[in-house]
Amino acid sequence: MSSTKKSKKSARRDVTRMIGLLGGSGAIHLARPKTYEGIVPEVMPGSANAWVKVSGVAELGIAGLLLLPPTRKLGATLAALLLVAVFPANVKMARDFAADPTKSSAARAVSIARLPLQVPMVTRALRIRRAA
Repeated sequence: MSSTKKSKKSARRDVTRMIGLLGGSGAIHLARPKTYEGIVPEVMPGSANAWVKVSGVAELGIAGLLLLPPTRKLGATLAALLLVAVFPANVKMARDFAADPTKSSAARAVSIARLPLQVPMVTRALRIRRAA
C-alpha cells in the first residue's frame, strides 16, 4: 500500500474516532447531565446544568461538522478549541477525585491519567484540520 493510501486511511480513521468520541460524549452530556455537573468549575457563571448541556450540544454539532468534507476543517478547528476549553473541568474532576476518599483508587487514577490524553486529542483534531 502506498504512503498516500495509508495516509488517507489514517485520516479517515482519525475523523471516525473523533466523531465517535464527540458524538458519544455529547449524547451522554444531554442524556445524563448530572454525571458532569460536578466537574463544572465554580467560577463559571450560570448553572452547571446549562454548561453541561451547552457542551453536549457543541460536541454533537462539531461531530456533525466533521462528518462532511466541506465542513470538516471548521469542525476540526472547533474540536481542538473545545478540547482545550473543557480542560479546566477535567482538572477539577482530577482534583476532586484525588481529595475524595469515597472514590476508588482506579477512579482517582483514571481521572488523573486522562489529563495528558487531552494533548493527543487536540493534536488529532489539528491533524484532521490539516488533512481537510
